[in-house]
Amino acid sequence: MKWDWKKFYDQAYNWILAFGPRILAAIFVLLIGIWLIRILNRCVKKGLLVKRINPSVRFFLQNLIAITLQILLVMLVMQIAGIQLTFMSAVIAGMTVAVGLALSGTLQNFVGGILILLLKPYRVGENINTQGQEGTVTSIQLFFTTVLTFDNKTIIIPNGQLSNNVVINLSREGKRRLDIELKFNYGIDVAHVKKILQDSVNSSKNILPEPVARIGLSLIDYDRYTITLNVWINSHGFYDTQYQLQEKLITDLKAAGIKMPGM
Repeated sequence: MKWDWKKFYDQAYNWILAFGPRILAAIFVLLIGIWLIRILNRCVKKGLLVKRINPSVRFFLQNLIAITLQILLVMLVMQIAGIQLTFMSAVIAGMTVAVGLALSGTLQNFVGGILILLLKPYRVGENINTQGQEGTVTSIQLFFTTVLTFDNKTIIIPNGQLSNNVVINLSREGKRRLDIELKFNYGIDVAHVKKILQDSVNSSKNILPEPVARIGLSLIDYDRYTITLNVWINSHGFYDTQYQLQEKLITDLKAAGIKMPGM
């Protein structure tokens, strides 16, 4: 069979006339798009550095923006070149739904980690109380947060739970109020007890001068009354100060000859 070169050249010529301008336009758009994406990536990188975004989140956002723009650019170029995207779009949509359903829990933790790193409800080194656990945050990853409890247990908490539940930040403000209740029989003078307690608070080293400590009669029962102390202390070392102050209060009351109920 003899090859018909003239027919081949005619078909190639017609194809170039029909599709050549589209292909050239697509190549031009592709090159310009790549150049613009690089410029935008540099601007995004500088902006994230200025805002001091967490490195993990910064790299993720940079890559997410770059990949998204590249996908959009490729789809635009294919559209300009005359390539139909209907079937490809359906395949991508189906795969996206399937992957989303399979990784729903993982994605929830991932999104929760991004929100935590951006909004900063707590930071590494702060004490928190959440999910029935209390301790110091030692690490914040994209999928989970690590908390070291005060009895030296490492707790791994998924970020999805932390972003959707109450988290009590115990150290963000730098100081906390310590409340101590003491009960006394009615035979013991209230004013005398308050003076002893005030002297104990004033002589304690770890009590903050501001806000001023409050000591008052908080409850009256049929056989005894309750005096409550509200003192402010540093968030870090909260329990150490609590134990020391409670021991000092009992020691000072005994030294003054005042007995607690049941003693």
